[in-house]
Amino acid sequence: MSDTSQEHRFPCDNCGSDMEFDPGGDQLVCPHCGNTSAMSEGGSSTIRELDFEAAVRGSLAEAEMEETRVSQCPNCAAQVEFDANIHATECPFCATPVVTDTGPNRHIKPKGVLPFVLDERTARKAMTDWLGKRWFAPNGLQAYAKKGRKLDGIYVPYWTYDADTKTTYTGERGVDYQVSKTVVRDGKKQTVMVTKTRWHPIAGRVARDFDDVLVLASTSLPRPYTDALAPWDLSQLSPYSPEYLAGFRAEAYTVALDDGFGEARVTMDNRITRDIKFDIGGDRQRIHTAKTKVSNVTFKHVLLPVWMAAYKYRGETYRFVVNGQTGAVRGQRPYSAMKIAIAVVIGLLVAAAIGYGMAQQ
Repeated sequence: MSDTSQEHRFPCDNCGSDMEFDPGGDQLVCPHCGNTSAMSEGGSSTIRELDFEAAVRGSLAEAEMEETRVSQCPNCAAQVEFDANIHATECPFCATPVVTDTGPNRHIKPKGVLPFVLDERTARKAMTDWLGKRWFAPNGLQAYAKKGRKLDGIYVPYWTYDADTKTTYTGERGVDYQVSKTVVRDGKKQTVMVTKTRWHPIAGRVARDFDDVLVLASTSLPRPYTDALAPWDLSQLSPYSPEYLAGFRAEAYTVALDDGFGEARVTMDNRITRDIKFDIGGDRQRIHTAKTKVSNVTFKHVLLPVWMAAYKYRGETYRFVVNGQTGAVRGQRPYSAMKIAIAVVIGLLVAAAIGYGMAQQ
């Protein structure tokens, strides 16, 4: 078992400072002297899936488990790995002061990591550009965000699930046809065409293999935030190496593996429903029963890159997240009461001017 706070430190051969992973580059770089170092070639070259049933039973091999030390936020309950040299910090998710070292956290090791592509400066520009397009945002917050502290680079935990499914179903296929009908409109009889449907009973079977159904393994951020960061290009996943985490932080998963699979099943069932309707065919479909057999379920724990900022402005906390791969931004929509009042006044003046002009005509 390893203490990740130590495992993620890579001293510079030139000055001895801790090196950091270079977003967008396959190397480590020293922030003090600029020295660079190539990523090691050790470890596995493939990302191996793990058996879901074995993990739920708690019978995974010991080599698949690790223990790290985390700090838990008393406000949003986020669990983030910390550097042993730091004794107090703010929660990157909500800016709440946090005392570090909550204790050891035993969990399933990450199998894959999606490295940061955007550096902090690029992510900050994406966030400030996003804020700049929100006219109702307070000017003070926009200025504060531009001059505020740097964004935190966080690797957020996700589960991915693979499964084979076979579903038997019963239902009905609807075929539309047209009939003429006489109706009375404005005192006159008219003939119109009306659509009706003939229903035919049907039964069948569909099969689908699912690969990398992605489920967020954290509850620290509201779902609309993380959903807005999609899509992720999981074809760029790399086998996990602690070098990718050098200079960044990692959040521990708080959604249990079996709970995550429950969410994955919702995604799978929606896809299966579409498959059944396609298989039924016709113009309309009714599904009466659907029984799905799921087999060969595997999973992996992966880390995805997110730049994050939590700003306290005039007693309110504003949170923003940036996809570290694509630059997609999501955040709370702050509103300035003064700007809204000005917009209302302008709207009333414009409406009054239009009304006056029409009256003159």
